[in-house]
Amino acid sequence: MRRPTLLVGLVMERDALYRQIDSRVEEMLRAGVAEEVRRAHAAGAGKAARMALGFEQLLQGDVEAMKRRTRNYARRQLTWMRKLAPPHQIDLTKRSAAQAADEILRALGEREAPAG
Repeated sequence: MRRPTLLVGLVMERDALYRQIDSRVEEMLRAGVAEEVRRAHAAGAGKAARMALGFEQLLQGDVEAMKRRTRNYARRQLTWMRKLAPPHQIDLTKRSAAQAADEILRALGEREAPAG
C-alpha cells in the first residue's frame, strides 16, 4: 500500500455465511427483485447490469442457481482477500454489525496511536 491503510476482512464460518446468503436472497425475492430484474430486462438493461449477480438466473426463474452463484462469489472474495497484505479479520459469525464496527474503530485507534 502506498499510504497507511487498515485492511479489514469480514469473515464468517462457511455454513453460517451460506445460510446468510440464502436468507438474503429470499429477502430480496420477497421485496420484489425478480420483478425489478424483469422490468430492467424489458427496458433493455445494458451489459453491466446483466452481469450483476443473479440477473440472468432470475430471468430464468432459477433461484437456486442465483444462491449458488452468490456463494461461489463469496468464496472467491475470501480467496482474493488471503492474497492481500494480512487484513485485520473480524469474524461475524457471532457478532452484530455494531460489534464489528466497534472493533474496526478500535483497530483504527490502535493504528493511529503514536508509538511510545
